[in-house]
Amino acid sequence: MAILRLDRLGPAAAALLRVLGAPPGAALVGGAVRDTVLGRAVADVDVAVPSGALDLARRCAERLGGTCVVLDAERGAARVVTDGGLTLDLTDFRAPSLEGDLAARDFTVDALAVPLAPLLAQGRAAIVDPTGGLADLKARRLRPAGAGVLHDDPLRALRGVRLEATLGLRLTPAAARAARQAAPGLARVSPERVRDELLGLLALPETARALRRADALGLLGVVLPEVEAMRVTKQPAPHRFDVLEHSLRAVAGCDRLLARLDALAPYGEELAAHVAEPLGGGARRGAALKLAALLHDVSKPETRRRVEGRVRFFQHDVLGARRARAIGERLRLPERVTGVVERVVRHHLRPMHLGHAAAITPRARYRFYRDLREDTRDLLLLVLADGAAVTGASPLATWRRAGVVRELLAGWSEQREAETRPALLRGEDVMARFSLEPGPRVGWLLAQAREAQDLGRVRSREEALAFLDSLDPGP
Repeated sequence: MAILRLDRLGPAAAALLRVLGAPPGAALVGGAVRDTVLGRAVADVDVAVPSGALDLARRCAERLGGTCVVLDAERGAARVVTDGGLTLDLTDFRAPSLEGDLAARDFTVDALAVPLAPLLAQGRAAIVDPTGGLADLKARRLRPAGAGVLHDDPLRALRGVRLEATLGLRLTPAAARAARQAAPGLARVSPERVRDELLGLLALPETARALRRADALGLLGVVLPEVEAMRVTKQPAPHRFDVLEHSLRAVAGCDRLLARLDALAPYGEELAAHVAEPLGGGARRGAALKLAALLHDVSKPETRRRVEGRVRFFQHDVLGARRARAIGERLRLPERVTGVVERVVRHHLRPMHLGHAAAITPRARYRFYRDLREDTRDLLLLVLADGAAVTGASPLATWRRAGVVRELLAGWSEQREAETRPALLRGEDVMARFSLEPGPRVGWLLAQAREAQDLGRVRSREEALAFLDSLDPGP
């Protein structure tokens, strides 16, 4: 009989359970039990009770000074969010008994439970394992907990891909077949649930491998139907791969870069802090970067043209940005994630265009930073991954010869410092000088003055006004 000890959960999870107490029939279930058996840190705590989960969650939130979020009122599911870093999910049994509840879960490795009463009273308790989850953990295999559980909730097939990648397990052949059969049903799953699983894949260290697995199981094309056209769109030399393969290799390049940012000296530390920035909904910049890598050429299929014997993709960056936004909105992604992806896709060709010039002029560099702003470094990381994915090279090798990327990274801090200086002119100054009412013309003139200030061309209010006097009428 397998036993779970309370102290193996970690101090934060154990303290959370002590505050909750042991309501009649309550059991610790799912990932916390699984991860403890595997020797992994417990990220979240899930507790199932025969009934009354919503009221219990509200009372627990009050005791902890946290927030109670109702996840599903009809099915009795709520989340307690605290400042301690862990979340507590409370749910009503999905069947008359604990064993029946476990059999209705997704995979056997998640259909594990430990009754709370003996666990808290004695510091240890037997693991309830009605579906053979412990044996599957030992054998490193991933099986559905019961017949039809993937068909009943097709999102579980996508979750299986994430569990494979996270836990080092492998879907059994029968489970993989069930996932393929369930894949079309993903189209009827709520966008919010699909979004959460997609963000989970994007947060993995090896996102590209997980996306390939999802594609092999027929899942990726349901979540992102746009990939089907990408799959059959060929690209001319120097590209070696079709659009989808190139894009997956770009994601793999981002995986490699994010794991080795220290190699991008001397910018590794600042880049690491940058990609770790939260963008809302549990997503970080690193996840948005990988999604941008997957979608940066999403509009190549619709823009592919043959002109004078050459294959061209005119405006695939502009149209791709619109499509990226539509995808973000369709999947209910956090707005900041959608915004980053949209801007990076829109401007992903600009560094290449700048690199074709004999030298990057101060104005061109300024306008590049102005348009990308806080997304500048995301774009430059994508440029490295994108360039490497053309031929299948390493993005770290691309870094060693990417002079334009180095130059633009080097100028970022200087530009940000310039932007922090107070503006030499205000709207009132411009309106008084040119006898204008508030409107677009005032904004345009202020933008011209700000650009001249940041480029060091004017250094005082008088010089800024004189500079505006010298301009053509403009819009």
